[in-house]
Amino acid sequence: MTLDKSLAPRPLVTPALGKRTLTGAIIAFVMISIFVILGGKGDPAWGAYWRIKPLLLTPALGALIGVCYDVTEPLRRLDGWMGKLFVALSLFGYAIGLWMSLILGLAGTMWN
Repeated sequence: MTLDKSLAPRPLVTPALGKRTLTGAIIAFVMISIFVILGGKGDPAWGAYWRIKPLLLTPALGALIGVCYDVTEPLRRLDGWMGKLFVALSLFGYAIGLWMSLILGLAGTMWN
């Protein structure tokens, strides 16, 4: 009887967790910065510091998406078409999560 590696316990904190978390936050920060910089001064009803919320919230959510991407690592390591399917699903999930973090960051200002 052999031990199935896909069912073996995995530590919660992996060496790649910090890298993936930081990568998720940086990608989200770059995306929201593009929106905020191109947004101009904005509506006076938004207040003088309307840029702070999206520039803080969106990278924080991007980091959380990076953590979720790290958690799905065992699924992406599966052999055959299942592993490739989970790679595609993980990237699609990251894109959806990034889109939702942009919406939440811009809610009440540019996203009405």
